[in-house]
Amino acid sequence: MSHQVKLLDAVKGQPRSVWVVAFAAVIAFMGIGLVDPILLSIAEGLNATPSEVTLLFASYLVVQVLAMLVTGVFASRYGGKRTMLAGLALIVVFAGTCALAGSIGQLVALRAFWGLGNALFIATALATIVAAASGGQMAAILLYEAALGLGISAGPLVGAALGSISWRGPFLGTSLLMLVALVLTATMLVRDQPSATRTSIAAPFRALRDRRLLIVALAAMLYTYAFFTVLAWTPFVLGYGPFAVGGIFFGWGLMVAICGVVVGPRFARWVGERNATVLALALYAVLLLAFVWGSRPLIAVAVVASGIASGCLNTFLTGMAMSVSNAPRPVASAGYNFLRWSGGAAAAILVGHLAEWAGSPRMPFVVAAGLCLVSVVVMYAGREPNPCVIPDEAAAVGEQV
Repeated sequence: MSHQVKLLDAVKGQPRSVWVVAFAAVIAFMGIGLVDPILLSIAEGLNATPSEVTLLFASYLVVQVLAMLVTGVFASRYGGKRTMLAGLALIVVFAGTCALAGSIGQLVALRAFWGLGNALFIATALATIVAAASGGQMAAILLYEAALGLGISAGPLVGAALGSISWRGPFLGTSLLMLVALVLTATMLVRDQPSATRTSIAAPFRALRDRRLLIVALAAMLYTYAFFTVLAWTPFVLGYGPFAVGGIFFGWGLMVAICGVVVGPRFARWVGERNATVLALALYAVLLLAFVWGSRPLIAVAVVASGIASGCLNTFLTGMAMSVSNAPRPVASAGYNFLRWSGGAAAAILVGHLAEWAGSPRMPFVVAAGLCLVSVVVMYAGREPNPCVIPDEAAAVGEQV
């Protein structure tokens, strides 16, 4: 019971700015899984092929990845609050206009601008939470990953509920929710001052010269490819309706949130953070084999189970990335996120084409499983010097949840 009281005190003790940014992050991450339940509906409504529809992820992520390179420049020149507000405003505008798209080409283009807004917000939000949260860096990262899990679990539910009316509904709903986040951020977040030190576009690449950060970022990139293969291609393999897909990915998102905050820190304390990361990557690769050979019900179960590995990996990899580099946090975050999300962009571009070239809808999962195993090799190759072990304070937070 005392542990629960301590956790409650820690939660209450967080500054208001942390909760404002965390709420906005939940809504921002909703955009990732929002379109999953309506991919088939969009394909039917706009007469698009599966490979064209997966470009909704590709354009979003490609622009987001490239924009990660300038987030540090914006944050250092205009301050974190202004950078986040610019990102939120872009999401509000372009998520709303997605609901008006008349063709798949227009929708893909509008999602690209949405990705720009997400980039400005996401990288800056992580650095802001880490800087402002009480209880240490790892506690802040747990809060951020919990926001990610809640967002991507709520996204499919919102997409299914509003998508049952029209595929345009989820886009309009997200725009309205992000408008709320924009107002809260503008009115409740204390305005920060621009940094006296200007950050260049090359700074994230210089940060990646640090071998430790590069190893973690490369492992995250390969894993994120597999992550987005599951996210972008599974609905086409399952062929279920919006509510069924939304329910499956809601369960997946819950596993991401719970395991990122509760299971991951305990597991890392038990076997060590690097070993825990390698085991989680191996588990993800094994689960992907169920996508290759399993029936549709088995694939549905594997989707939910993959959230266990994803939740742990999100916490492990983000924690290491924010700890091993000597670069300023916004710069390290931008470099790490640039490589991490480039894996998702590559997956969104390639999954449909891989299925067409191989003549098998399961081939994308074969490639994803292979890249997860390569990620294991990358982690072993970078085992010296050893990245930071998860601090006792982070494990304690995980145990108290």
